[in-house]
Amino acid sequence: MDEKISPEAKEVADLELDAVIGFNGHVPNGLKCHPDQEHLIYPLGCTILIQAINTQEQNFLHGHSNNVSCLTISKNGDYIASGQVTFMGFKADIILWDYKERELIARLSLHKGKIEALAFSPNDLYLVSLGGPDDGSVVVWSIAKRDAICGSPAAGLNVGNATTVVFSRCRDETFVTAGNGTIRVWELDLPNRKIWPTECQTGQMKRIVMSIAMADDDSFFYLGTTTGDILKMNPRTKLLADTGPAKDKYSLGVSAIRCLKMGGLLVGSGAGLVVFCKSPSYKPAKKIQLQGGITSITLQGEGHQFFVGTEESHIYRISFTEFKETLIATCHFEAVQDIVFPFGTAELFATCAKKDIRVWHTMSNRELLRITVPNMTCHAIDFMRDGKSIISAWNDGKIRAFAPETGRLMYVINSAHRIGVTAIATTSDCKRVISGGGEGEVRVWQIGCKTQKLEEALKEHRSSVSCIRVKKNNEECVTASTDGTCIIWDLVRLKRNQMILANTLFQCVCYHPEEFQIITSGADRKIAYWEVFDGSVIRELEGALSGSVNGMDITQEGAHFVTGAFGFSVPVISAA
Repeated sequence: MDEKISPEAKEVADLELDAVIGFNGHVPNGLKCHPDQEHLIYPLGCTILIQAINTQEQNFLHGHSNNVSCLTISKNGDYIASGQVTFMGFKADIILWDYKERELIARLSLHKGKIEALAFSPNDLYLVSLGGPDDGSVVVWSIAKRDAICGSPAAGLNVGNATTVVFSRCRDETFVTAGNGTIRVWELDLPNRKIWPTECQTGQMKRIVMSIAMADDDSFFYLGTTTGDILKMNPRTKLLADTGPAKDKYSLGVSAIRCLKMGGLLVGSGAGLVVFCKSPSYKPAKKIQLQGGITSITLQGEGHQFFVGTEESHIYRISFTEFKETLIATCHFEAVQDIVFPFGTAELFATCAKKDIRVWHTMSNRELLRITVPNMTCHAIDFMRDGKSIISAWNDGKIRAFAPETGRLMYVINSAHRIGVTAIATTSDCKRVISGGGEGEVRVWQIGCKTQKLEEALKEHRSSVSCIRVKKNNEECVTASTDGTCIIWDLVRLKRNQMILANTLFQCVCYHPEEFQIITSGADRKIAYWEVFDGSVIRELEGALSGSVNGMDITQEGAHFVTGAFGFSVPVISAA
């Protein structure tokens, strides 16, 4: 990190990742149970997380430069392979990991844009990779040599892209790809370094395949489609064996499918339904409704217990015999807009994203409370100093206060701002709330036992208010705006004290603990120190290599501050 920050910063350190609360439910088949039956493995941004099922202990694999798009584990569990997305025209890496050592073995680069899917051969001799829409090729890699053996266009000329791949369970030379109007069985010709595809015949039936699974004995493979039916294909004859269900197809498509050794299939739909069914009727013998579209089904051992991942970032554990779910992990499934600790304690913190406010226990990473306002977006939150309420800013122009223990709605300030409430702060005496709006107004509200009264509307910003910080004595506050100004307000006279101008969209601001300086940052990536007294700039330094600096806070002693940028690193900078 040191080379990314200007020499003016005396000390820069990358924070070491301690724990993660999160699961990216948008990666198809991204949730995997390791063959040791003790760990779940899944991608989160550009990191891969290995989590112990019983102890919740976490390990992290760092190596990707962009979001992980697919993940697979070898049959014996020795290797993990992961692929990423990148920018159009640039090479997208596949990384081969050693599971036991938790380290990178090889970086495989041939595909461009995105790695769509990956699969290991049954004896871990080969890895097959499928490129994304801009790449369109399928490549077979030698695990021993860490090199490509051969490649080919994944689909024919008159069909769409291939999006899924599965290896034979018995032969290292056979695999299947499928996608939009294409189903192909491939044979690897190792002496000639070629792969030969054979198109599967489905007659008049045209389908877009979302998911694929191979039977343990290679007798058949099953394809889940966007139309909500399942195709059963014979890999030897390349012919359709049967299809179903004839009626009551699975709503929003069959997005995940798994074959069970005991016979039958586990099927997940885009509407959040998980069912157990059998060929040829494919009617649900057992079913359960979960929250969010199903993107992953992974078996623990033989499948007497299995795990399901959904688009709404939930991980469920399901017992096959009872077919009842237990929620074992959850997090926000949209961008997190704000995070705040209550005064004087690090045991709890609250976050907001889209329609949710959630309260978490810091040590166990457990969700304690979820407050949901449907079809709304929460932009910012703050705890009242007495800990008796969470104050929240919403895009419908309302300020809502909730009880932090029960989530009960305590009061609503209607029409607080015209173009949504974008920032919020509270005073330490719990008597005032200061809010900022999308139109640029800063409003000061008097909060009584049963009343909320507008004290003053301060109209100087020309664009949305992005951050508000209040001085310890409650006599002054600073507001940052995307109009390129930061304004220091006198909260006694309710007038402007000082204005700071810069050629940037300010995203964050904070007071130095001694409160004679403020620190700002934003879209220009520069961190600037300013005098509160006259608004003059003291110094500037580079805060990120690329992207806007969107978040900032400073330690109570003022020795270090931390910034969060649009990217993949969080630098800690000496404030000295």
